[in-house]
Amino acid sequence: MKQILMEPKLIQNDEKKVDRNIKSKIVKEEKKITKEKTLSDLPGVGPATVEKLEAVGYNDLMSVAVATSGEIIEATGMTDTAVKKIIAAARASLEMGFETGEEVLKKRELVLKLSTGSKAFDALVGGGFESAAITECYGEYGSGKTQIGHILAVNCQKQYPGSTVVYIDTENTFRPERIEQLAKGAGMDFMEVLKNIKVAKAFNTDHQMLLGEKVEDLIKKQGLDVKLVIIDSLTAHFRAEYIGRGTLAERQQKINRHMRDIAKLAQIYNFCAYVTNQVMARPDMFFGDPTQAIGGHIVGHASTFRIYLRKGKKGSRVAKLVDSPNLPEGEASFYVETSGLKDI
Repeated sequence: MKQILMEPKLIQNDEKKVDRNIKSKIVKEEKKITKEKTLSDLPGVGPATVEKLEAVGYNDLMSVAVATSGEIIEATGMTDTAVKKIIAAARASLEMGFETGEEVLKKRELVLKLSTGSKAFDALVGGGFESAAITECYGEYGSGKTQIGHILAVNCQKQYPGSTVVYIDTENTFRPERIEQLAKGAGMDFMEVLKNIKVAKAFNTDHQMLLGEKVEDLIKKQGLDVKLVIIDSLTAHFRAEYIGRGTLAERQQKINRHMRDIAKLAQIYNFCAYVTNQVMARPDMFFGDPTQAIGGHIVGHASTFRIYLRKGKKGSRVAKLVDSPNLPEGEASFYVETSGLKDI
């Protein structure tokens, strides 16, 4: 009799265990489905629209969520209302809302710092050039902008072995011979260093902007661990193609879009973006340094850190931190030598 009375309890316990297992499986499946949402899950997005989006680089929900409605309309030909719906749906599925300052602080722990090789220069920029940000160096010719680009390309691979550097060359300034000198000075195999630098020469502004967008393909399609993107120089082609005040507004809008695209990719993929900028002399400046960066306020606002490079005494170079979100203004002096930067 005892055995017969206990059986229903055993059955109930077994049923509860089964229920728990089923529920846990359902929860796991739901989580899996949420994680694996694709473009076709967005409202009003069919196979033809997915094809159009992917053709211009919108391969996942994140790329749609951070895009503007104008960009999606241009790519798909959808109405403004429909586009706003799919962007809102993409953002909702990724939970792109507010977060606490504490959460932002935790994310800041993931920021990388690329060393310049100079202790004074590193201290000036808070320990090195930051990832997920654009650092702009401007100065006259011979001030060391390109040299710093080459040095960062080598130091990046020394700090993060196996990482990739992207070098967008607009002024024919990339020199593998200089990389060889710097790599040997750092005690590295220069051929391995060169293999991990992807160089592309930009021939006009449209080509330059396209190459900037292609960085995402290197990361997503080729699986490269891009830690540094160099654009040397940012404004050379824009300055040559857009001449006169009549083209100024169009030029500034185009530069703004280019820098915004680079900043967005740097944030998403946590790489350091280093851009060099040309300068001009202001004829209305009678006192002080008349040197001014090209690109005006657009470039100034889009850059996270701005550094002014100039020639110092006895062949030295001086870096002045002009703008930063969290660091005070200051200066650092150094020498550019065959093996890299040397503190004074």
